[in-house]
Amino acid sequence: MKIAFYGSSILSAYWNGAATYYRGILSDLARRGHAITFYEPDAFDRQQHRDIDPPDWLRSVVYPATPEGLRSVLDEAGNADVVVKANGVGVFDTELLAGIISESRAGALRIFWDVDAAETLAEMRRTDDHPVRAALPRLDAVFTYGGGEPVIAAYRDFGARQCVPVYNALDPETHFPVASDPRFTCDLGFLGNRLPDRDARVAAFLFDAARRTPGRRYLLGGAGWDHVDLPSNITRLGHVSTRDHNAFNATPLAVLNVARDAMAANGFSPATRVFEAAGAAACLITDAWEGIELFLQPEAEVLVARDGQDVAALLAALTPERAQAVGQAALARVRAEHTYAQRGALVHTLLAEMAAARQVTA
Repeated sequence: MKIAFYGSSILSAYWNGAATYYRGILSDLARRGHAITFYEPDAFDRQQHRDIDPPDWLRSVVYPATPEGLRSVLDEAGNADVVVKANGVGVFDTELLAGIISESRAGALRIFWDVDAAETLAEMRRTDDHPVRAALPRLDAVFTYGGGEPVIAAYRDFGARQCVPVYNALDPETHFPVASDPRFTCDLGFLGNRLPDRDARVAAFLFDAARRTPGRRYLLGGAGWDHVDLPSNITRLGHVSTRDHNAFNATPLAVLNVARDAMAANGFSPATRVFEAAGAAACLITDAWEGIELFLQPEAEVLVARDGQDVAALLAALTPERAQAVGQAALARVRAEHTYAQRGALVHTLLAEMAAARQVTA
């Protein structure tokens, strides 16, 4: 099928945590024979911080973040069999969602791909005229970054015809164990952009743990932390290119995952970083959220903390041998059960089923 995908960016992970998610799923769909065009705006300095060149497995279109640029890419929607609008593009989100409906051809599949479902649903509950609520009757499906049954039920209550979680996963060709790198030597590393709905949780899990353990060294990677007052034993790295993610995950004694507020409250929403870290055989410490055992087994494949005190206690008891055992177990689990090839197979099957159902009812 010809797929037109309107998202934040596939070329840059700068202020764009979904980049590796898009790359993993769409590259697998391309291997299955789908012809994909990814449309992304030239916005937020992402093009100045590219992690990859345009890949050969899709057509990459970077358009000016102007009304004229928007019009130029929506004009191409009518050429596709499947049109997808992902949320969180950052510019023209409302116009893009309306555009994939109005400009797609009759018979095309229209999909909203929600990479922040818990937050989107919270906004929809607060706003009767939310654009996603208005669009649902004319969409064939909603795919989500995660969320499990709570998100499925909520979207169905709002009128979605179909809602399917397509979880984050591992691309074993991109994320894998590597040799340690002295730049990232520490007891605990955390990689994540600063976001308003994660600020307090990062302070509770990372900053508090650092203050409790002044003799340990911590690393903080990601954009947005430049002017934050940090404990003296946390080193600020700034943006870390995806080219360095394997080394960042493989080098520290352990790495930390901290979910955003809504995702932690909803559960069933493992971040991309969880699978990237496991793919590098990192010993992962994660904040507690419902459903984690569906992805990694606590104590055996991941260590779970309720707060900064727990993080400090886990580090105090963690030996290099124990960290290695947890990391290797996590690596084996995600390679067996949570790869983008498996996620791509799910999407491929869903598209085929929806297309077949559309033909029957035509």
